[in-house]
Amino acid sequence: MLLDTASLYFRAYFGVPDSVRAPDGTPVNAVRGLLDFIARLVQDHHPDDLVACMDADWRPRWRVDLIPSYKAHRVAAEAPAGSAAPDEEEIPDTLSPQVPVIEEVLDALGIARVGAAGYEADDVIGTLTAGASGPVDVVTGDRDLYQLVDDARGVRILYPLKGVGTLQLTDEALLREKYGVDGRGYADLALLRGDPSDGLPGVPGIGEKTAAKLLDAYGDLDGIIAAAADPASKLTPTQRRRLTEAGPYLAVAPKVVRVATDVPVPQSGFALPRKPADPERLDSLATRWGLGGSLHRLLDTLQG
Repeated sequence: MLLDTASLYFRAYFGVPDSVRAPDGTPVNAVRGLLDFIARLVQDHHPDDLVACMDADWRPRWRVDLIPSYKAHRVAAEAPAGSAAPDEEEIPDTLSPQVPVIEEVLDALGIARVGAAGYEADDVIGTLTAGASGPVDVVTGDRDLYQLVDDARGVRILYPLKGVGTLQLTDEALLREKYGVDGRGYADLALLRGDPSDGLPGVPGIGEKTAAKLLDAYGDLDGIIAAAADPASKLTPTQRRRLTEAGPYLAVAPKVVRVATDVPVPQSGFALPRKPADPERLDSLATRWGLGGSLHRLLDTLQG
């Protein structure tokens, strides 16, 4: 089980009242909400391995160099020119201080936490999925990761509809029903239609339904590009023009939209812990941040 950790703690932050606070008054709604999410996921799905995948860089420079608008609307402050540090993401003031607490608690619990410099959590998830020897459940509220769905390998997306108690089990049948594509085709669909939430412009005039029809007719993005260059293809003149004009975008968009599968991360050591890795540290964190019932429920669940 691979957790898109930021996706989940954002959901916890907005789903749990900010009246949930530590003894000193600091909001801990995201921390406690995430712990409750993990407890429910372990209880319901019994994973052998569990990885909290992290954004070491939420807006990698190599993606921005290809498509400058990539996530640009979410930048709170740009990193200095030449700096290796990532741009600062726009995050609610009371969420930012909770992220280091989440990281400390996960480490004290012994839940594997994996990120890689220059890559998003999506890329870590893509790499671990590619290297997995058995079924994989990816828990995320980000539809971008639908591209990883693969029935033959047992790769599913568990998409939270209401907390994590109600999950959409996303497999190839559901993707075909909702979008007309399988997992392999979802990235091409996304880059053709665009995605304002990620700053991807898409091909003007090519919406989701048209993109799905084009993929059905021509197989994949390369097939569509070839059809645009073929005067004998059945594309309409308008479609041909739009795709041709979008040529520079279509040349770079696949690298931006498709998750990386070659990130330098460990491929083992992810066994679900049955007891805390650092009990003393965990007790100290629980007292300082008032983690109470949320932490106790997770510990009880981990211990079986």
